[in-house]
Amino acid sequence: MKRFFPIILVLLGLQSWSCGLLQTVAVKSTTGILDEGMAAIYEESDLQLAEQAIASDLKLLEALHKSDPSNDHLLIMLTQAYAGYALGFVEDQDPERAKLFYARARDYGLEVLRENKTFSDDFDEGPATFVKGVESLSDDDVPALFWTANAWGNLINLSISDPDVVADLYKVNAMMDFVLRHDEKFFYGGAHLYFGAILATTPKALGGDPEKAKEHFERCLTIGDHKLLLPYVYYAKTYAVQVQNKKLFESLLTTVDTTSIDVLPEQRLINAIAKRKAKALLAKTSEYF
Repeated sequence: MKRFFPIILVLLGLQSWSCGLLQTVAVKSTTGILDEGMAAIYEESDLQLAEQAIASDLKLLEALHKSDPSNDHLLIMLTQAYAGYALGFVEDQDPERAKLFYARARDYGLEVLRENKTFSDDFDEGPATFVKGVESLSDDDVPALFWTANAWGNLINLSISDPDVVADLYKVNAMMDFVLRHDEKFFYGGAHLYFGAILATTPKALGGDPEKAKEHFERCLTIGDHKLLLPYVYYAKTYAVQVQNKKLFESLLTTVDTTSIDVLPEQRLINAIAKRKAKALLAKTSEYF
């Protein structure tokens, strides 16, 4: 009987391996459907429907990730989805809860980026070494860099009173700078939007520069053919408030309010979120000026 025992183990191992392989193949075949699903959500203008759909899809993505933890595509989708959900549906109502989602998004993105050994080894070795690690990445890493930095930057923005969180700002800046230099048009010039907001809100003594911020916002709007409305919101919320230009503030937000939701069909959801944020900011004009 003993001589058959190893054979049984081999058969059990093969069965386990084949089940795992089939599961991985199934997950990989599903990601194409998920891509289409995400595209459909981006096209949705009904915010309540989109919120419900994204919330359920997040757990589906996490379940698939557990089945195929090395699937970078799923990890980037999780990063993008959690950051988008926090920005669009949580941040304005519950900042503390949004922080948790932004942190989760950041961590999923870092899983992808830290597959690069140099980046991983240099991650906690100080600003100069971290930049060296970022430079070891390639153009193929731009999506992971952008969505990770996007989530991380929003987390920092909500954690200004926490020095331990803010201390990582140099990492986000380095990652977004890589995106800016290697593919400035990625996601409608999103890196320009990031630096516009950062330079507008940072005090001049610490490197802030309102005029450079304005250049970044204008470049972002140009790249997006003035059809993605979220940059208008942050242009108003950061630059216009910082330089105390009430007329510009109201003009930018009115543009968002009056632009057709169908100006960019593939991004109706983001534009719907921008419209809601613009209305809320306009209602608080007297608090800013």
